Amino acid sequence: MDRACEFYQQVLAIEVKKEKFDKFEFAVFEHAEGNGGCLVPNPADVSDKGLMLYLNVDGRIADAETKVTQFGGTILQATHAIGPHGCRCIILDSEGNRIVLHSTTA
Repeated sequence: MDRACEFYQQVLAIEVKKEKFDKFEFAVFEHAEGNGGCLVPNPADVSDKGLMLYLNVDGRIADAETKVTQFGGTILQATHAIGPHGCRCIILDSEGNRIVLHSTTA
């Protein structure tokens, strides 16, 4: 959990705070700007297949892409244009989950 929190704090440039409810530990993404999320541990669900979750790194995709490998992730597809929708970078996060970093500008 600590490694995943550090990865997302650095790549998304937001606070990721660990929380505990009873004996269940998880982490919450900063969501003051309306873009939030959680890290919920379940080792059986880690996958590089299936649907792709897009995370907002608007205006700082180059910086986010650089931090992927610095903090234990892998770049599957470097930043590339996606027509009128901006650009994206497809990665595996520090835990092996496939994620898309998205920005409306390069």
